[in-house]
Amino acid sequence: MNVTIIGGGVIGLNCAYFLQKEGHKVTVIERGDITDGCSFGNMGYVSPSHFVPLATPGIVSKGLKWMMSSSSPFYVKPRLNLDLIRWGMTFWKSASAKKVEENAPHMNNLLQLTRHLMNDVKNELPEPFDMTEKGCWMLWKNEKTADHEKHLADQANAYGLKTIMCTPQQVQEYEPQVETNVAGGVLYLDDCHVNPGKFMRSLYSYLKSKGVKFWLNSEVKSFETANGKITGVITDKAKLDCEELILANGSWLQNISKLLDIYTPMQPGKGYSMIYDGLEKNLQYPSILVDDRTATTPIGKWLRIGGTMELSGHSDNILPKRVTAIYTAFKKYYPTMNLPQPDISKAWFGYRPVSPDGMPYIGRHTKFSNLSYAGGHAMLGVTAAAGTGQLIEEIISGKKSSFDLAAFNPARFG
Repeated sequence: MNVTIIGGGVIGLNCAYFLQKEGHKVTVIERGDITDGCSFGNMGYVSPSHFVPLATPGIVSKGLKWMMSSSSPFYVKPRLNLDLIRWGMTFWKSASAKKVEENAPHMNNLLQLTRHLMNDVKNELPEPFDMTEKGCWMLWKNEKTADHEKHLADQANAYGLKTIMCTPQQVQEYEPQVETNVAGGVLYLDDCHVNPGKFMRSLYSYLKSKGVKFWLNSEVKSFETANGKITGVITDKAKLDCEELILANGSWLQNISKLLDIYTPMQPGKGYSMIYDGLEKNLQYPSILVDDRTATTPIGKWLRIGGTMELSGHSDNILPKRVTAIYTAFKKYYPTMNLPQPDISKAWFGYRPVSPDGMPYIGRHTKFSNLSYAGGHAMLGVTAAAGTGQLIEEIISGKKSSFDLAAFNPARFG
């Protein structure tokens, strides 16, 4: 089968990886050159612990307080935009305890599938990407957070995940090189992390060696359709025939869907990160600093700090307040790490593809018989990439899916 994938991020490349392994001929169309984007500057987590969708009652209550502050973890740039308004209304409706209870088991299936597959991917790719299997912290400073995190740990245990609940003293014992200032933590032992840039480069190199074709710096302009199928993709460089089409272009998924007259609500959630290198003393474990919505990833003498959710559209502006807020949050938890103030000019940002219910779009779309979606993973791109790739391969190959995909239905919003 000739399969065309629009999007060369971590989701698109993982779809290509699993499809080519099953003998499909794959072509990837990418608007950039696979050297940057959300797949490169993220935290590199492969975290089955992240089974709770983004749309939760907690994020709504906190978001109302945060959303108008440009230095808060969650910021919405005030503007009159119909897509944003529709997205926000659907997000509000989706952020209920009932919806979270319904969706969490499905997210767990996806994330555990990815975690299971990642060791095989690591062994198959010739270039290493610093996959580290130690676990990941959830750390907090507010005592009120403890009950919620303990509840999540219990839920994780029920899903078969291994956790260790720790006192502040025990957290410190796990981090002998740096001082920790926390009220408690949960260590999720099944989580691991990778260097996302190396992972992307390794996948790209491998796929080229296996005959996957790439059209880089190519913008999709329109499609040709006939008899309920998409028969061609027209870019600014060429017209490409296709038997099967997969949309995996991240935060631009809604834009490309509009060309097919399909409504797929999506907002680009801008996140920031910064890198510190050459550290003599470093964290031993990655961590989510829960109360401040900040994350850390250490690899050797290298440390990435990132966070924030900024709904401001595809805007390339960097808000210095937001970069500084990430640094300030980090220093609250690790007060003696001697890191300089961030250089705003070197801060990285990327657009996370955020669906209004926090669940990705994975599966066949009802409008065209040869159209599949693989997008909307928000902060879980690397975490869900391999699982998404296998699920898409199962669909294209006509196999039985690893699990029920109804919760990820790409046509669920109309």
